Amino acid sequence: MSSTSVPGLTRFNTSSDGEARYVLHEVCASTAWGSALLARRPYATVEALLAACDSAMAELTAEDLAEALAGHPPIGRPRPGDPVSSREQSGMAGASEGLRAEMLELNLAYQEKFGHVFLICATGRTGEQMRDAVRERVDHSPEQERETVRAELGKINRIRLTRLLEEESA
Repeated sequence: MSSTSVPGLTRFNTSSDGEARYVLHEVCASTAWGSALLARRPYATVEALLAACDSAMAELTAEDLAEALAGHPPIGRPRPGDPVSSREQSGMAGASEGLRAEMLELNLAYQEKFGHVFLICATGRTGEQMRDAVRERVDHSPEQERETVRAELGKINRIRLTRLLEEESA
C-alpha cells in the first residue's frame, strides 16, 4: 500500500509542520513523540508510520511519558465535550454508581502512588476490566508500571493514528 492509495496518509505527509504537529499533539501530548514522527516524514505506508510510532514510544524518557500522561483524563471521567476520550472510555458509560465510585477510589490510590493518572488502552474494555487492571497495576513497582504505561500509550497512539488516517480518507 503506497501513501498515494491512502489519502489520509498523503494529507499527513504533505501538511505543514505546524498542522502535522497539531494533529500529532491531539494523538499524544508528548512533544518528543510528535517531533520524532515529524522528523521521519514522509511515510510510504501506514505501516511505516505505525512502526515510527512504536520506535518513538520506545525512545521516550520518563519526563516525556509524564508529558504524554498529562494529556489523558482519568478513566471514568472523560473530558467534557471531548468525543475521543468519551469514545475510548465508552466501557465506563453504563457503569453502575458502585463501579464508578470504586474506579474513583482506585484512580486516586494509583495517582497517589505513581504521581499520574491511571492509563490503559480503554478501547473495547468494559468498566469491570478497567477496574481489574487498576487493581492489579497499583501493586506494580514504579519501573514496572512505567513500562506498562509505555505499552498502553503505544496502543492508544496506534489506534488514534489509524483512526486519524481513516477519518481524513473519508
